[in-house]
Amino acid sequence: MPDTIASPQVAAAPALLSSWRQYYVLTKPRVVQLIVFCAVIGMLLAVPGVPTAAEALTAVAACAGIWLVAGAAAAFNCLVEQGIDARMKRTAWRPTARGELSRTQTLLFSSVLCGLGMVVLAVWVNLLTMWLTLATFVGYAIVYTVLLKPMTPQNIVIGGASGAMPPVLGWAAMRGSVDPEALMLCLIIFLWTPPHFWSLALYRVEDYARAGLPMLPVTHGNAFTRLHILLYTVVLLAGSLLPFIYGMSGWFYLASALVLGGLFVAYAWRLWRRYSDELARKTFRFSIIHLMLMFAALLVDHYWIL
Repeated sequence: MPDTIASPQVAAAPALLSSWRQYYVLTKPRVVQLIVFCAVIGMLLAVPGVPTAAEALTAVAACAGIWLVAGAAAAFNCLVEQGIDARMKRTAWRPTARGELSRTQTLLFSSVLCGLGMVVLAVWVNLLTMWLTLATFVGYAIVYTVLLKPMTPQNIVIGGASGAMPPVLGWAAMRGSVDPEALMLCLIIFLWTPPHFWSLALYRVEDYARAGLPMLPVTHGNAFTRLHILLYTVVLLAGSLLPFIYGMSGWFYLASALVLGGLFVAYAWRLWRRYSDELARKTFRFSIIHLMLMFAALLVDHYWIL
């Protein structure tokens, strides 16, 4: 018999893979990767020396649990913002916005991920990390997505508290407590969030306006937003010095924080003085590099001074 006609099992394979891909997209992988990266930094900084085998296993379990809950929050966000996403070019390709996944499927997927993540954290990490991670889920999925985002241009500022939690989760996973060092890491991300997102909102302002979201450039204009980006980068630079002042880090981190913070302020200054969409894009991209290198510098400094 000629093999030009595929069997039902073979024919179903591409569709199955496509379905799994759609669910994977719901978890916003790039965002979750940055979340887990910041959590890992918190874990490693919480351990005085090189992690033992037991600590490494706890860290792996914590990463898995945090990834699952973060992915669940992202999927829930896609569910709530299905209509908004469909009106924005940046998000119109998401499976929920295109109607490729139903609301029931998305809610079930989010619930399963969240439940699995809670079990992993409770059984293999500790209850403090589980409750903090659940609180972060509620903060992002409910407080930010449902309440703040459609109501106030300060949504990013207030809602940024939940997005700043990953290093606290990582610290709690290894120490079983929330200490000042973890809160400093949280503060850095909290101050970083507004200039990061507002840089994106500047060159996506038409998208947000079409979606009816009160982002700062929509409600207060381009110039007002640029000024606030500049002010926040200056405050962020000052806040990023706290680990050195507190004695958590050494001179390598201080030098890195000053250079990276200075570059971020320079981008914000140029953006404030003479706006262009291209410069806003560059500022947004640099903000991601800035945060990753800052936390990497903390880690290098941590092991350098051992």
